[in-house]
Amino acid sequence: MPFQVCHGALLRCSFGLAPSSLQVLPVNRVLSAGVPAANITDHLSMVNILPFGLCSCPGNPAVIAATAAAMGVLTPMPCVPNTPAPWTPGAVTVQIGNLPALDDVSQLVCTWGGMIAVAYPGQVTHQIP
Repeated sequence: MPFQVCHGALLRCSFGLAPSSLQVLPVNRVLSAGVPAANITDHLSMVNILPFGLCSCPGNPAVIAATAAAMGVLTPMPCVPNTPAPWTPGAVTVQIGNLPALDDVSQLVCTWGGMIAVAYPGQVTHQIP
C-alpha cells in the first residue's frame, strides 16, 4: 500500500538536478505523523513545489535561450517549477479537505516537460489504500 504524503516530503523532478521538499500549508487541519497531510491540490509552484536546483529540460524557455546563446550546447538554468494541474491520481478512497489524499505513487507534471515524483513521503507510519 502507498504511504500518505505530508509536509517535508522529498520530491524529484526528471529534469531537475537536485531534490526538493513539499510544502504543505496546514489549511486542511489533518496531520500525518504530526505534520500537515497533503492532498492532490498541493501543487502550487513556489508555494508547495519549490525549485529543483537547475533545470535541464529542453522545453524550458530559459534553457532554450541559454542553449541558443551557448551555440547549441545544452545549458541548464535555475529551476522555476510550473505546475498548474493537480497531482494524479491521488488516493480517491481517502479524502483530505474533501479532495483525494496525496499518496507516494502520484505524479505531477511540470509545464516545461518534467515529471515530478515523490522520493520519500515525509513519514512511513501511515499507509492509505
